[in-house]
Amino acid sequence: MRANYVINEVITTARLPIETRNKLLALARIKNMTKSEVIIKSLEMYYEREEGDMDSFSLGEKVFGKYGSGDGDRSVTYKERIKKKLSDRINV
Repeated sequence: MRANYVINEVITTARLPIETRNKLLALARIKNMTKSEVIIKSLEMYYEREEGDMDSFSLGEKVFGKYGSGDGDRSVTYKERIKKKLSDRINV
């Protein structure tokens, strides 16, 4: 018997509540799709929705401003601080 899957696919098993399984079977039958096709499409839709909510700002929003050096001008004076550190190394 030959395997019925494409090389770049993997088999994953999930435990479903009976009601969820029945909904999956019904939807697959109504849409004339396999259970795998319904699950793949559902996951892709879920990922698209979640990725929209996961922009860079949203991911870091909880920690922005939470931690700090106490030195409010570090982003303005960084070049001067780097020059001083380099100069200190040379003069050692």
